[in-house]
This record gives sequence, C-alpha cells and structure tokens, in this order.
Amino acid sequence: MMNEKKIFIITVFFILFSVFAVFSNQYYQIQKRLGKENEKNRILLEKRKADWLTLEQSLSEYVKTFDGEAGIVIMDLQYGWDISFNKDKLFPSASIVKIPIMVSCFYAIRDGILGSDSTIRVRSMDKTSGSGVLKNMPAGKEINVSELLELMITRSDNNATNILIERLGFDYFNKSFKSYGVKNTNLSRNMVDLKARNRGIENYTTAEDIALVLKKIYYGETINREISQQCLDLLKGQKINDRIPRHLPAEAVVAHKTGLERFVCHDAGIVYTPHGDFVICALIKHSKSTSRSAKEFIANVAKITYRHFDNRQTITDAKTFAVAP
Repeated sequence: MMNEKKIFIITVFFILFSVFAVFSNQYYQIQKRLGKENEKNRILLEKRKADWLTLEQSLSEYVKTFDGEAGIVIMDLQYGWDISFNKDKLFPSASIVKIPIMVSCFYAIRDGILGSDSTIRVRSMDKTSGSGVLKNMPAGKEINVSELLELMITRSDNNATNILIERLGFDYFNKSFKSYGVKNTNLSRNMVDLKARNRGIENYTTAEDIALVLKKIYYGETINREISQQCLDLLKGQKINDRIPRHLPAEAVVAHKTGLERFVCHDAGIVYTPHGDFVICALIKHSKSTSRSAKEFIANVAKITYRHFDNRQTITDAKTFAVAP
C-alpha cells in the first residue's frame, strides 16, 4: 500500500515538474522575444528622436529666411514633443480666434446658456464685410446656432461669428477662454470692426494658446469625446485650403482654421498621417501688400513637417513609448 502511495506521489511530482518546465520554457521564450522587440523599439525610438531634432533644425533654418514675424508651434501628438518659435508672442488673432470661440460656444451649449437648435433671426445690422456667405442672405432669415458654428468655422463667416459674440458677450468668452487654460487670448472687438481696430482695440492670441486648444480637442478633452469630435468634424470641413494643406498630398486629412487680415496671415490645425498626427500653428505678421508670401511660408512649414512624419519608420509597439494625454 505504501509503495503504491509513493509511486503515486512521485508520478504526480514528475507530472507537475514537467508542466512547470514546459511553462517556464515558454515564459523564457516570451521574455526573450519581448526583450529583443523592446531593444528594437528602443533603437527605433532613439532614431525617431534624432529625426525630430533634425526637423527642428530644418524648421529653424527655414523660419530665419522669412521676411516677417512668425509664431509657430509644432506638436507631435503621440510623444508630446514640440518645436516652437515665438510661441508666446502676441499676434492680432484675425479669424484664428474662431477656434476658441467655437469651443466656448460648446461650453455654453453644455451649460444651457446657448441652445444648439435655437434659432436667431439675421438682421441687416448684423451684416459685415469679409469672408462668409451669411452677408448675402436676406435679412429676416432664421438660422440656428449649429448652422452658425458651421459657417463660422468652415466658411470663416464673420457675420455668423458676430451673431454668436453678441448672443454670449465679450465677458463670457474672455472668462471661458481662461477656464480651459487659454492664457493670452482675448476677445475685445467684433470681426471686421475696422473702427475699433483703428482706435487700437484688437483681439490677440499666441501660437501656444491655439496649439493648446487643438491639443485638447484632439485628445477628447473639450468637454468630452463626443463634443471634441464635433469640433474636429467642423475643422475638417474647412473650405479655405491655401495654407497648411496647400503642398500636402491630396489624401491628407487636415482639421484646421485660417485667419487673414491686413498684414496678418494665420493657419492652425491638426494634420493626420499614417505614422503619427501633429498640431501645427503658424501665426504670421508681415509688411507685404499681399499675403501671398505668408501663405507660401505656412504651406512650406507644413510640407517640411509632413515629410518628417511620412518618412518615419514604424515602431512595432508604439504604446510602449506613447505619451498619455
């Protein structure tokens, strides 16, 4: 009886030992494979970082050639790396301020201050010059807030923007900007209010502020992911594409907003590529009679940056190195 018991115990022991040996070997092989993969990823990441520094040098050299003032932020949305030139310098914001205005309107909708479906009657006094289509519509036409937001972003409609500013007020927007981290952006006058501008009343912003707003939208931090996606969809519907997208491949997806006034030319957005997405914000002040050179400058900054991302090697385990938003 004792012999049978000993045989049973020994048999069980050998079975357990064999199972343990098999699993230990499998675990070792997995760890060995992961070690090789992580080493490969480490090497690729070092190369990617070196390439990023090369991009910074290329952009620095190009920015020096521009005859004007430029505030630029380029942000790698996977790793959190950024390249900047005069990021906190104040520029007249022109229509680029419509990005934070859009975000503040969505906060107002969330808080019940503004109804997305509420209608507003367009008055003759609401009409102003500049970009947009609302100025050509008959007075008395009713339009809802969602339509105003779409026109403001996709068509850069000044009339739609001014209606929203009047509905919520300057104080609301300026307090709202501060509430979500925008430090140096103000709203002091309506769009195309030349009389106010001639009196020295101006709207200002920085490349750093606009890049921050776009980053929050990209990461789903503008209220929630659903609202952030609505913001992205509006920015992707942009009809003015003579700056950031100008020299990019036709299939490139860009969610952006332009700005243009006398001696001021801007564009800021999110560019999607197969090897990583990036924020680009370019605020330009120039002394030329036309904005042609400024637009070409912005387009080339976008092209140089896009080429960097397009040439990237794929890291097999990108999550290992990605920076959490």
